[in-house]
Amino acid sequence: MSTRPDEEPPADAVAERAGLLPEELAAGSADPQAQAEEILEESIERTEHPDPDESMQSGRRSSEDTV
Repeated sequence: MSTRPDEEPPADAVAERAGLLPEELAAGSADPQAQAEEILEESIERTEHPDPDESMQSGRRSSEDTV
């Protein structure tokens, strides 16, 4: 995705994400469209500006972490 963090996510991605998963249907959502936009905006932000202090974010561990 080539979207900058200060831009809105593509409409087709929002529409696809707004389709609720079974778990989300069970819990309910007042506004699936707004929820989808927020989720995708957060995702773009994390992709563009990953937290360097969150070593587990990348899923990589050092050999010392596995002992």
